Amino acid sequence: MTTRPIILWFRQDLRLQDNSALAEAVARGGPVIPIYILDDAGEGRWAQSGASRWWLHHSLAALQASLVARGSQLIFAEGGALAILRGLIKSTGASAVYWNRRFEPASIARDSTVKAVLASEGIEAKSFNSSVLFEPHTIANKQGRPFQVFSPYWRHCLTLPVSPPVALRAGPLPAPATWPKGCALTAFELLPSLPWADGFSAVWTPGEEGARRRLKAFAAEAISSYDDARNIPSAAGTSRLSPHLHFGEIGPRQVWAAVQALSRESGVFPPGNGARVYLSEIGWREFSHHLMFHFPSTPERPLRPEFGAFPWAADPAGARLRAWQRGRTGYPIVDAGMRELWATGWMHNRVRMIVASFLVKHLRLNWTHGAAWFWDTLVDADLAANTLGWQWSAGCGADAAPYFRIFAPVLQGEKFDPRGAYVRRWVPELARLPDKFLHAPWTAPASLREYAGVDLGRTYPAPVVDHAEARAEALAAFKQLRAARPDRPEA
Repeated sequence: MTTRPIILWFRQDLRLQDNSALAEAVARGGPVIPIYILDDAGEGRWAQSGASRWWLHHSLAALQASLVARGSQLIFAEGGALAILRGLIKSTGASAVYWNRRFEPASIARDSTVKAVLASEGIEAKSFNSSVLFEPHTIANKQGRPFQVFSPYWRHCLTLPVSPPVALRAGPLPAPATWPKGCALTAFELLPSLPWADGFSAVWTPGEEGARRRLKAFAAEAISSYDDARNIPSAAGTSRLSPHLHFGEIGPRQVWAAVQALSRESGVFPPGNGARVYLSEIGWREFSHHLMFHFPSTPERPLRPEFGAFPWAADPAGARLRAWQRGRTGYPIVDAGMRELWATGWMHNRVRMIVASFLVKHLRLNWTHGAAWFWDTLVDADLAANTLGWQWSAGCGADAAPYFRIFAPVLQGEKFDPRGAYVRRWVPELARLPDKFLHAPWTAPASLREYAGVDLGRTYPAPVVDHAEARAEALAAFKQLRAARPDRPEA
Protein backbone atom coordinates (compact mmCIF):
# COMPACT_ATOMS: atom_id res chain seq x y z
CA MET A 1 0.00 0.00 0.00
CA THR A 2 1.14 3.54 -0.76
CA THR A 3 0.11 6.87 0.73
CA ARG A 4 1.06 8.84 -2.38
CA PRO A 5 -1.96 9.85 -4.45
CA ILE A 6 -3.08 8.23 -7.69
CA ILE A 7 -4.50 10.44 -10.41
CA LEU A 8 -7.57 8.97 -12.08
CA TRP A 9 -7.93 10.48 -15.55
CA PHE A 10 -11.58 10.35 -16.62
CA ARG A 11 -12.32 10.54 -20.34
CA GLN A 12 -15.20 8.66 -22.02
CA ASP A 13 -15.80 6.51 -18.94
CA LEU A 14 -17.98 8.86 -16.92
CA ARG A 15 -19.25 6.37 -14.35
CA LEU A 16 -18.25 4.79 -11.04
CA GLN A 17 -19.42 1.20 -11.55
CA ASP A 18 -17.65 -1.11 -13.99
CA ASN A 19 -14.84 1.40 -14.24
CA SER A 20 -11.64 -0.66 -14.30
CA ALA A 21 -9.27 2.26 -13.82
CA LEU A 22 -11.20 3.57 -10.81
CA ALA A 23 -11.54 0.15 -9.20
CA GLU A 24 -7.83 -0.55 -9.64
CA ALA A 25 -6.87 2.88 -8.27
CA VAL A 26 -8.96 2.30 -5.14
CA ALA A 27 -7.60 -1.22 -4.70
CA ARG A 28 -4.01 -0.02 -5.03
CA GLY A 29 -4.37 2.09 -1.91
CA GLY A 30 -3.70 5.73 -1.27
CA PRO A 31 -5.73 8.83 -2.10
CA VAL A 32 -7.40 8.99 -5.50
CA ILE A 33 -7.61 12.31 -7.33
CA PRO A 34 -10.14 12.20 -10.19
CA ILE A 35 -9.65 14.69 -13.01
CA TYR A 36 -11.35 15.48 -16.29
CA ILE A 37 -9.28 17.36 -18.85
CA LEU A 38 -10.95 19.15 -21.74
CA ASP A 39 -8.20 18.69 -24.32
CA ASP A 40 -9.78 19.63 -27.65
CA ALA A 41 -6.42 19.92 -29.39
CA GLY A 42 -5.56 16.39 -28.29
CA GLU A 43 -8.64 15.10 -30.11
CA GLY A 44 -7.21 16.15 -33.46
CA ARG A 45 -9.93 17.03 -35.95
CA TRP A 46 -12.56 15.26 -33.88
CA ALA A 47 -13.12 17.15 -30.65
CA GLN A 48 -16.66 16.78 -29.30
CA SER A 49 -18.89 19.24 -31.12
CA GLY A 50 -22.30 20.82 -30.92
CA ALA A 51 -24.93 18.55 -29.42
CA SER A 52 -22.47 16.14 -27.82
CA ARG A 53 -20.92 18.99 -25.83
CA TRP A 54 -24.32 19.61 -24.29
CA TRP A 55 -24.35 15.99 -23.21
CA LEU A 56 -20.78 16.14 -21.94
CA HIS A 57 -21.59 19.11 -19.68
CA HIS A 58 -24.51 17.33 -18.02
CA SER A 59 -22.68 14.02 -17.81
CA LEU A 60 -19.75 15.67 -16.04
CA ALA A 61 -22.14 17.40 -13.65
CA ALA A 62 -23.74 14.04 -12.85
CA LEU A 63 -20.35 12.40 -12.31
CA GLN A 64 -19.28 15.23 -10.01
CA ALA A 65 -22.41 14.74 -7.92
CA SER A 66 -21.75 10.98 -7.69
CA LEU A 67 -18.17 11.55 -6.59
CA VAL A 68 -19.13 14.13 -3.99
CA ALA A 69 -21.67 11.68 -2.57
CA ARG A 70 -18.77 9.26 -2.09
CA GLY A 71 -16.54 11.81 -0.34
CA SER A 72 -14.54 12.68 -3.45
CA GLN A 73 -14.71 15.25 -6.20
CA LEU A 74 -13.83 15.78 -9.85
CA ILE A 75 -11.12 18.27 -10.75
CA PHE A 76 -11.73 20.12 -14.02
CA ALA A 77 -8.90 21.40 -16.19
CA GLU A 78 -8.59 22.61 -19.77
CA GLY A 79 -5.57 22.34 -22.03
CA GLY A 80 -2.98 19.81 -23.11
CA ALA A 81 -3.44 16.58 -21.16
CA LEU A 82 0.24 15.79 -20.69
CA ALA A 83 1.13 19.23 -19.34
CA ILE A 84 -1.84 19.25 -16.97
CA LEU A 85 -1.11 15.75 -15.68
CA ARG A 86 2.56 16.58 -15.09
CA GLY A 87 1.58 19.74 -13.24
CA LEU A 88 -0.88 17.82 -11.08
CA ILE A 89 1.73 15.17 -10.32
CA LYS A 90 4.15 17.86 -9.22
CA SER A 91 1.64 19.69 -7.02
CA THR A 92 0.21 16.57 -5.34
CA GLY A 93 3.19 14.21 -5.24
CA ALA A 94 1.14 11.58 -7.12
CA SER A 95 3.00 8.41 -7.99
CA ALA A 96 0.65 7.05 -10.68
CA VAL A 97 -1.88 7.98 -13.34
CA TYR A 98 -4.61 5.49 -14.27
CA TRP A 99 -7.08 5.75 -17.14
CA ASN A 100 -9.30 3.67 -19.41
CA ARG A 101 -8.30 3.17 -23.01
CA ARG A 102 -9.90 4.78 -26.05
CA PHE A 103 -9.40 3.69 -29.66
CA GLU A 104 -9.63 6.81 -31.80
CA PRO A 105 -6.37 7.52 -33.68
CA ALA A 106 -5.69 10.84 -31.92
CA SER A 107 -6.44 9.33 -28.52
CA ILE A 108 -4.06 6.43 -29.12
CA ALA A 109 -1.28 8.81 -30.17
CA ARG A 110 -1.85 11.08 -27.17
CA ASP A 111 -2.02 8.19 -24.71
CA SER A 112 1.18 6.67 -26.06
CA THR A 113 3.00 9.96 -25.55
CA VAL A 114 1.58 10.44 -22.05
CA LYS A 115 2.52 6.92 -21.03
CA ALA A 116 6.06 7.18 -22.41
CA VAL A 117 6.80 10.57 -20.86
CA LEU A 118 5.40 9.71 -17.44
CA ALA A 119 7.20 6.36 -17.37
CA SER A 120 10.46 8.13 -18.20
CA GLU A 121 9.88 10.35 -15.16
CA GLY A 122 9.30 7.42 -12.83
CA ILE A 123 5.50 7.72 -12.71
CA GLU A 124 3.39 4.63 -13.08
CA ALA A 125 1.14 5.20 -16.11
CA LYS A 126 -1.36 2.42 -16.55
CA SER A 127 -4.40 2.03 -18.78
CA PHE A 128 -7.32 -0.40 -18.61
CA ASN A 129 -10.26 -1.53 -20.69
CA SER A 130 -13.78 -0.48 -19.77
CA SER A 131 -15.19 0.65 -23.11
CA VAL A 132 -15.45 -2.53 -25.22
CA LEU A 133 -16.06 -6.23 -24.76
CA PHE A 134 -13.18 -7.24 -27.00
CA GLU A 135 -10.20 -4.96 -27.45
CA PRO A 136 -9.36 -4.47 -31.13
CA HIS A 137 -5.74 -5.53 -30.88
CA THR A 138 -6.79 -8.93 -29.49
CA ILE A 139 -9.07 -9.92 -32.41
CA ALA A 140 -7.82 -11.26 -35.76
CA ASN A 141 -9.03 -13.65 -38.44
CA LYS A 142 -7.37 -16.96 -39.29
CA GLN A 143 -4.79 -15.17 -41.39
CA GLY A 144 -3.86 -12.92 -38.48
CA ARG A 145 -5.41 -9.86 -40.13
CA PRO A 146 -8.26 -7.62 -38.96
CA PHE A 147 -11.79 -8.62 -39.89
CA GLN A 148 -13.55 -6.51 -42.52
CA VAL A 149 -16.88 -8.35 -42.57
CA PHE A 150 -19.16 -8.24 -39.57
CA SER A 151 -20.67 -11.75 -39.53
CA PRO A 152 -17.40 -13.72 -39.21
CA TYR A 153 -16.09 -11.07 -36.82
CA TRP A 154 -19.06 -11.46 -34.49
CA ARG A 155 -19.13 -15.25 -34.77
CA HIS A 156 -15.51 -15.26 -33.65
CA CYS A 157 -16.21 -12.87 -30.78
CA LEU A 158 -19.09 -15.02 -29.55
CA THR A 159 -16.64 -17.87 -28.95
CA LEU A 160 -14.69 -15.71 -26.50
CA PRO A 161 -15.45 -15.12 -22.81
CA VAL A 162 -16.88 -11.78 -21.72
CA SER A 163 -15.54 -10.38 -18.48
CA PRO A 164 -18.13 -9.51 -15.85
CA PRO A 165 -18.59 -5.88 -14.80
CA VAL A 166 -16.05 -4.59 -12.29
CA ALA A 167 -17.64 -3.72 -8.96
CA LEU A 168 -16.57 -0.68 -6.97
CA ARG A 169 -16.52 -1.30 -3.25
CA ALA A 170 -19.05 0.55 -1.14
CA GLY A 171 -18.19 3.46 1.10
CA PRO A 172 -16.26 6.70 0.71
CA LEU A 173 -13.56 6.92 -1.91
CA PRO A 174 -10.05 7.60 -0.59
CA ALA A 175 -9.41 11.33 -0.77
CA PRO A 176 -6.29 13.48 -0.41
CA ALA A 177 -5.83 15.67 2.66
CA THR A 178 -5.86 18.74 0.42
CA TRP A 179 -7.64 18.93 -2.91
CA PRO A 180 -5.81 20.57 -5.82
CA LYS A 181 -7.47 23.50 -7.48
CA GLY A 182 -9.18 23.27 -10.85
CA CYS A 183 -11.54 25.35 -12.90
CA ALA A 184 -15.34 25.32 -12.75
CA LEU A 185 -17.26 23.08 -15.13
CA THR A 186 -18.92 26.19 -16.57
CA ALA A 187 -15.49 27.45 -17.64
CA PHE A 188 -15.52 24.76 -20.36
CA GLU A 189 -18.43 26.60 -22.01
CA LEU A 190 -19.86 23.32 -23.29
CA LEU A 191 -23.49 24.38 -23.38
CA PRO A 192 -24.38 25.62 -26.86
CA SER A 193 -26.15 28.92 -27.34
CA LEU A 194 -28.21 27.51 -30.21
CA PRO A 195 -31.90 27.22 -29.33
CA TRP A 196 -32.09 23.65 -30.69
CA ALA A 197 -30.45 22.42 -27.51
CA ASP A 198 -33.28 23.74 -25.34
CA GLY A 199 -35.44 20.66 -25.80
CA PHE A 200 -32.76 18.05 -25.14
CA SER A 201 -33.39 17.89 -21.40
CA ALA A 202 -37.00 16.87 -22.06
CA VAL A 203 -35.74 13.79 -23.92
CA TRP A 204 -32.50 12.81 -22.19
CA THR A 205 -31.09 12.30 -18.70
CA PRO A 206 -27.29 12.25 -19.06
CA GLY A 207 -25.29 10.50 -16.37
CA GLU A 208 -24.74 7.08 -14.89
CA GLU A 209 -28.12 6.93 -13.15
CA GLY A 210 -29.96 7.92 -16.31
CA ALA A 211 -28.12 5.19 -18.20
CA ARG A 212 -28.92 2.60 -15.53
CA ARG A 213 -32.63 3.46 -15.61
CA ARG A 214 -32.76 3.36 -19.40
CA LEU A 215 -31.10 -0.07 -19.54
CA LYS A 216 -33.42 -1.40 -16.83
CA ALA A 217 -36.52 -0.16 -18.65
CA PHE A 218 -35.35 -1.53 -21.99
CA ALA A 219 -34.55 -4.95 -20.53
CA ALA A 220 -37.95 -5.09 -18.84
CA GLU A 221 -40.14 -3.69 -21.61
CA ALA A 222 -38.65 -3.77 -25.10
CA ILE A 223 -35.78 -6.20 -25.53
CA SER A 224 -37.99 -9.25 -26.11
CA SER A 225 -39.56 -7.63 -29.20
CA TYR A 226 -36.44 -5.78 -30.31
CA ASP A 227 -35.96 -7.84 -33.48
CA ASP A 228 -39.25 -6.52 -34.89
CA ALA A 229 -39.82 -3.20 -33.12
CA ARG A 230 -36.30 -1.83 -33.76
CA ASN A 231 -37.26 -0.93 -37.35
CA ILE A 232 -40.37 1.09 -36.48
CA PRO A 233 -39.32 4.70 -35.83
CA SER A 234 -42.58 5.66 -34.13
CA ALA A 235 -42.27 2.84 -31.57
CA ALA A 236 -40.22 2.81 -28.37
CA GLY A 237 -38.49 -0.30 -29.64
CA THR A 238 -34.81 0.57 -29.24
CA SER A 239 -32.66 0.98 -26.16
CA ARG A 240 -31.58 4.59 -26.88
CA LEU A 241 -28.43 3.76 -24.95
CA SER A 242 -26.02 4.99 -27.63
CA PRO A 243 -25.14 8.34 -26.01
CA HIS A 244 -24.79 6.69 -22.60
CA LEU A 245 -22.43 4.11 -24.10
CA HIS A 246 -20.46 6.73 -26.00
CA PHE A 247 -19.74 8.78 -22.91
CA GLY A 248 -19.14 5.69 -20.83
CA GLU A 249 -22.01 6.29 -18.41
CA ILE A 250 -22.65 2.60 -18.85
CA GLY A 251 -20.35 -0.04 -20.28
CA PRO A 252 -20.97 -2.91 -22.70
CA ARG A 253 -20.08 -5.42 -19.98
CA GLN A 254 -23.00 -4.10 -17.97
CA VAL A 255 -25.31 -4.45 -20.96
CA TRP A 256 -24.09 -8.00 -21.53
CA ALA A 257 -24.62 -8.84 -17.85
CA ALA A 258 -28.16 -7.41 -17.97
CA VAL A 259 -29.01 -9.74 -20.85
CA GLN A 260 -27.42 -12.64 -19.01
CA ALA A 261 -29.63 -11.85 -16.02
CA LEU A 262 -32.69 -12.26 -18.23
CA SER A 263 -31.48 -15.77 -19.06
CA ARG A 264 -31.61 -17.06 -15.50
CA GLU A 265 -35.18 -18.33 -15.70
CA SER A 266 -34.90 -19.97 -19.12
CA GLY A 267 -31.28 -21.04 -18.81
CA VAL A 268 -30.77 -19.98 -22.44
CA PHE A 269 -28.43 -17.20 -23.53
CA PRO A 270 -29.51 -15.02 -25.20
CA PRO A 271 -32.99 -15.46 -23.74
CA GLY A 272 -34.80 -14.82 -27.05
CA ASN A 273 -34.41 -13.57 -30.60
CA GLY A 274 -34.90 -9.97 -29.55
CA ALA A 275 -31.98 -10.20 -27.11
CA ARG A 276 -29.85 -12.00 -29.69
CA VAL A 277 -30.43 -9.27 -32.27
CA TYR A 278 -29.80 -6.57 -29.68
CA LEU A 279 -26.48 -8.11 -28.68
CA SER A 280 -25.53 -8.16 -32.35
CA GLU A 281 -26.06 -4.39 -32.36
CA ILE A 282 -23.62 -4.19 -29.47
CA GLY A 283 -21.42 -6.29 -31.75
CA TRP A 284 -21.63 -3.65 -34.47
CA ARG A 285 -20.39 -1.11 -31.93
CA GLU A 286 -17.47 -3.43 -31.17
CA PHE A 287 -16.84 -3.88 -34.91
CA SER A 288 -16.70 -0.11 -35.44
CA HIS A 289 -13.92 0.20 -32.86
CA HIS A 290 -12.14 -2.78 -34.41
CA LEU A 291 -12.13 -1.04 -37.79
CA MET A 292 -11.16 2.34 -36.38
CA PHE A 293 -8.19 0.83 -34.59
CA HIS A 294 -6.90 -1.08 -37.61
CA PHE A 295 -7.81 1.49 -40.29
CA PRO A 296 -7.26 4.87 -38.61
CA SER A 297 -7.57 6.96 -41.80
CA THR A 298 -11.20 6.02 -42.40
CA PRO A 299 -12.82 9.08 -40.77
CA GLU A 300 -11.50 11.10 -43.72
CA ARG A 301 -10.87 8.52 -46.44
CA PRO A 302 -12.86 5.53 -47.72
CA LEU A 303 -11.66 2.11 -46.70
CA ARG A 304 -12.14 1.00 -50.32
CA PRO A 305 -9.61 3.33 -51.98
CA GLU A 306 -11.25 3.27 -55.42
CA PHE A 307 -14.10 5.34 -53.94
CA GLY A 308 -11.64 8.20 -53.62
CA ALA A 309 -12.34 8.76 -57.33
CA PHE A 310 -16.13 8.47 -57.09
CA PRO A 311 -17.87 11.13 -59.26
CA TRP A 312 -19.85 12.92 -56.58
CA ALA A 313 -22.34 15.53 -57.78
CA ALA A 314 -21.58 19.23 -57.68
CA ASP A 315 -23.54 21.37 -55.23
CA PRO A 316 -21.70 24.69 -55.58
CA ALA A 317 -24.13 26.80 -53.59
CA GLY A 318 -24.80 24.04 -51.07
CA ALA A 319 -28.55 24.22 -51.69
CA ARG A 320 -29.11 20.47 -51.79
CA LEU A 321 -27.01 19.84 -48.70
CA ARG A 322 -28.92 22.54 -46.80
CA ALA A 323 -32.25 21.07 -47.88
CA TRP A 324 -31.15 17.72 -46.48
CA GLN A 325 -29.79 19.23 -43.26
CA ARG A 326 -32.96 21.21 -42.59
CA GLY A 327 -35.43 18.43 -43.42
CA ARG A 328 -36.67 20.18 -46.56
CA THR A 329 -36.05 17.54 -49.25
CA GLY A 330 -39.72 16.94 -50.09
CA TYR A 331 -39.45 13.29 -49.05
CA PRO A 332 -41.38 13.02 -45.75
CA ILE A 333 -39.50 10.11 -44.14
CA VAL A 334 -36.18 11.82 -44.85
CA ASP A 335 -37.38 15.17 -43.59
CA ALA A 336 -38.89 13.62 -40.45
CA GLY A 337 -35.56 12.04 -39.58
CA MET A 338 -33.56 15.21 -40.09
CA ARG A 339 -36.01 17.20 -37.99
CA GLU A 340 -35.96 14.61 -35.22
CA LEU A 341 -32.17 14.93 -35.23
CA TRP A 342 -32.29 18.71 -34.95
CA ALA A 343 -34.88 18.68 -32.17
CA THR A 344 -33.55 15.84 -30.03
CA GLY A 345 -29.90 15.27 -30.96
CA TRP A 346 -30.76 11.70 -31.97
CA MET A 347 -32.31 9.80 -34.86
CA HIS A 348 -33.81 6.33 -35.08
CA ASN A 349 -31.30 3.91 -36.61
CA ARG A 350 -33.55 2.76 -39.48
CA VAL A 351 -34.10 6.39 -40.42
CA ARG A 352 -30.36 7.08 -40.17
CA MET A 353 -29.88 4.53 -42.95
CA ILE A 354 -32.64 6.11 -45.03
CA VAL A 355 -31.36 9.69 -44.75
CA ALA A 356 -27.77 8.59 -45.35
CA SER A 357 -28.71 6.67 -48.47
CA PHE A 358 -30.64 9.70 -49.70
CA LEU A 359 -27.65 12.00 -49.28
CA VAL A 360 -25.07 9.78 -50.97
CA LYS A 361 -27.29 8.25 -53.66
CA HIS A 362 -30.22 10.55 -54.43
CA LEU A 363 -28.28 13.78 -53.95
CA ARG A 364 -24.95 12.05 -54.72
CA LEU A 365 -23.09 14.18 -52.20
CA ASN A 366 -19.92 12.94 -50.55
CA TRP A 367 -20.56 10.89 -47.42
CA THR A 368 -18.13 13.08 -45.47
CA HIS A 369 -20.70 15.92 -45.58
CA GLY A 370 -23.21 13.69 -43.82
CA ALA A 371 -20.66 12.41 -41.33
CA ALA A 372 -19.71 15.99 -40.43
CA TRP A 373 -23.37 17.00 -39.93
CA PHE A 374 -24.06 14.00 -37.74
CA TRP A 375 -20.89 14.71 -35.77
CA ASP A 376 -22.18 18.18 -34.96
CA THR A 377 -25.83 17.35 -34.27
CA LEU A 378 -25.87 13.92 -32.60
CA VAL A 379 -25.65 13.61 -28.83
CA ASP A 380 -24.19 10.15 -29.46
CA ALA A 381 -21.58 11.38 -31.95
CA ASP A 382 -19.05 8.54 -31.80
CA LEU A 383 -16.20 8.64 -34.30
CA ALA A 384 -16.00 4.89 -34.84
CA ALA A 385 -19.74 4.30 -35.17
CA ASN A 386 -20.30 7.43 -37.25
CA THR A 387 -17.56 6.45 -39.68
CA LEU A 388 -18.76 2.87 -40.00
CA GLY A 389 -22.36 3.97 -40.58
CA TRP A 390 -21.57 6.49 -43.27
CA GLN A 391 -19.07 4.31 -45.10
CA TRP A 392 -21.60 1.47 -44.97
CA SER A 393 -24.25 3.68 -46.56
CA ALA A 394 -21.85 5.00 -49.20
CA GLY A 395 -20.67 1.52 -50.14
CA CYS A 396 -17.05 2.44 -49.53
CA GLY A 397 -16.33 0.78 -46.18
CA ALA A 398 -16.06 -2.60 -44.53
CA ASP A 399 -19.04 -4.93 -45.00
CA ALA A 400 -20.77 -2.03 -46.75
CA ALA A 401 -24.10 -2.02 -48.52
CA PRO A 402 -23.17 -1.97 -52.23
CA TYR A 403 -23.56 1.49 -53.73
CA PHE A 404 -25.93 0.15 -56.38
CA ARG A 405 -28.47 -0.84 -53.69
CA ILE A 406 -30.49 2.34 -53.33
CA PHE A 407 -33.18 2.87 -50.70
CA ALA A 408 -36.42 4.17 -52.20
CA PRO A 409 -37.53 6.72 -49.59
CA VAL A 410 -41.24 6.45 -50.36
CA LEU A 411 -41.19 2.66 -50.07
CA GLN A 412 -39.10 2.87 -46.90
CA GLY A 413 -41.64 5.23 -45.38
CA GLU A 414 -44.57 3.05 -46.37
CA LYS A 415 -42.88 -0.07 -45.00
CA PHE A 416 -41.62 1.21 -41.67
CA ASP A 417 -44.10 4.03 -40.97
CA PRO A 418 -47.25 2.63 -42.59
CA ARG A 419 -49.70 4.62 -40.43
CA GLY A 420 -47.57 7.74 -40.65
CA ALA A 421 -47.17 8.29 -36.91
CA TYR A 422 -43.49 9.20 -37.23
CA VAL A 423 -43.92 11.53 -40.19
CA ARG A 424 -46.95 13.24 -38.68
CA ARG A 425 -45.01 13.94 -35.50
CA TRP A 426 -42.00 15.53 -37.18
CA VAL A 427 -43.59 16.91 -40.36
CA PRO A 428 -46.87 18.21 -38.95
CA GLU A 429 -47.68 20.26 -42.07
CA LEU A 430 -48.55 16.93 -43.76
CA ALA A 431 -50.60 15.56 -40.85
CA ARG A 432 -54.00 15.87 -42.54
CA LEU A 433 -53.00 13.84 -45.59
CA PRO A 434 -54.39 10.27 -45.72
CA ASP A 435 -51.90 7.45 -45.14
CA LYS A 436 -52.07 6.56 -48.85
CA PHE A 437 -50.43 9.84 -49.88
CA LEU A 438 -48.48 10.78 -46.77
CA HIS A 439 -45.11 9.47 -47.95
CA ALA A 440 -45.50 10.90 -51.46
CA PRO A 441 -47.61 14.05 -51.06
CA TRP A 442 -47.00 15.16 -54.66
CA THR A 443 -49.09 12.18 -55.81
CA ALA A 444 -52.18 13.31 -53.92
CA PRO A 445 -54.94 14.96 -55.99
CA ALA A 446 -54.77 18.73 -55.91
CA SER A 447 -58.17 18.96 -54.23
CA LEU A 448 -57.05 16.63 -51.46
CA ARG A 449 -53.82 18.58 -50.93
CA GLU A 450 -55.87 21.78 -50.71
CA TYR A 451 -58.17 20.20 -48.12
CA ALA A 452 -55.13 19.00 -46.10
CA GLY A 453 -53.50 22.44 -46.28
CA VAL A 454 -50.53 21.14 -48.27
CA ASP A 455 -49.28 23.63 -50.85
CA LEU A 456 -46.23 22.05 -52.48
CA GLY A 457 -43.42 24.53 -52.77
CA ARG A 458 -44.93 26.77 -50.11
CA THR A 459 -46.12 24.94 -46.99
CA TYR A 460 -44.02 21.87 -47.85
CA PRO A 461 -41.29 21.55 -50.49
CA ALA A 462 -41.67 19.66 -53.72
CA PRO A 463 -39.16 16.81 -54.04
CA VAL A 464 -35.66 18.20 -54.46
CA VAL A 465 -34.92 15.37 -56.90
CA ASP A 466 -36.99 12.83 -58.80
CA HIS A 467 -36.41 9.35 -57.39
CA ALA A 468 -36.20 7.53 -60.73
CA GLU A 469 -33.87 10.12 -62.27
CA ALA A 470 -31.66 10.28 -59.19
CA ARG A 471 -31.43 6.49 -59.08
CA ALA A 472 -30.43 6.33 -62.73
CA GLU A 473 -27.76 9.01 -62.22
CA ALA A 474 -26.37 7.22 -59.16
CA LEU A 475 -26.13 3.93 -61.05
CA ALA A 476 -24.41 5.70 -63.94
CA ALA A 477 -21.89 7.22 -61.55
CA PHE A 478 -21.22 3.81 -60.04
CA LYS A 479 -20.80 2.33 -63.54
CA GLN A 480 -18.27 5.07 -64.29
CA LEU A 481 -16.33 4.14 -61.15
CA ARG A 482 -16.48 0.44 -62.05
CA ALA A 483 -15.16 1.19 -65.52
CA ALA A 484 -12.15 2.85 -63.96
CA ARG A 485 -11.57 -0.16 -61.64
CA PRO A 486 -12.89 -3.25 -63.47
CA ASP A 487 -10.90 -5.57 -61.22
CA ARG A 488 -13.06 -4.82 -58.19
CA PRO A 489 -16.01 -7.21 -57.62
CA GLU A 490 -19.41 -5.59 -57.11
CA ALA A 491 -20.27 -7.53 -53.96
